[in-house]
Amino acid sequence: MDKKAILGIFVIVLFTMMGTWQAGACTGDLAEQTGRKACVEKVQAEAVESVLERLNQSTRKLKTYQCQVEYELRQPLFESRSLRKGALYYQRCGEKSKLRINFNTLKQDDEKQKKHIEEYIFDGIWLTHIDHQLKQVKKRQLAEPNNPAEVFDLVSQNFPIIGFTKVEDLRKQFEIELVEQKQGKAATTTQLHLKVKPDSIYKDDYAVIDFWIDEESYLPAKIVARSVARSTEEQDIYEIKLVKPRINKKLAKKVFTIKIGKGFGEPEIIPLRKKTPPK
Repeated sequence: MDKKAILGIFVIVLFTMMGTWQAGACTGDLAEQTGRKACVEKVQAEAVESVLERLNQSTRKLKTYQCQVEYELRQPLFESRSLRKGALYYQRCGEKSKLRINFNTLKQDDEKQKKHIEEYIFDGIWLTHIDHQLKQVKKRQLAEPNNPAEVFDLVSQNFPIIGFTKVEDLRKQFEIELVEQKQGKAATTTQLHLKVKPDSIYKDDYAVIDFWIDEESYLPAKIVARSVARSTEEQDIYEIKLVKPRINKKLAKKVFTIKIGKGFGEPEIIPLRKKTPPK
């Protein structure tokens, strides 16, 4: 075969590869009927829905959940960084749920990690915060006694832990995109990019949230949220890692017991703020 023939074959193969790369799944009648851009958007939307449906199936099966938790707050404007480590416990029985987060250590900037105990207990109605450094206890009512909330809905008001509740809530609060993973070794997580909607309950707290789902358990593994700010330098960055999960394993009853140590003052009680009826 002469050089011209070889070159011709090479050109044909090259253009074929380029067409495949650009078109992706948008080929044939679908691309012709909807246009390439609309087709790509449709394929992406279907991929997101597939991920959300799998996530929904996993969370519906969840009865108990426990893991190690790492919570890092980065504040570029102040060149500040703090990292808390501890454990998270969750239990759901029928319509009632409980959640406890125990932080045991704190590392600030370049300082050494030190013992620093804080506890957050959610029971669907009350959030109890126990600060062992200040020896203070705060009990904040977050729901009516006759209408307890799902605790993961409540915890998101204090920490951006999302993805454990109904996926309808994610659709309602965010514009969701599936992030393409880099080629190479097999991916262990699926990443979603969540842009906060203008009317979202998170609109005053976060601008965007990146959210990783573990491929094995298909439950949240990592969340990175960026606060609302005028520039990226002013954005606070909240990163939460959920490590070594144990799913649907029996939890001891004492896990959700609230114990107040010696030397603590009386708990500060903050009742639920009543909504003012419209005039």
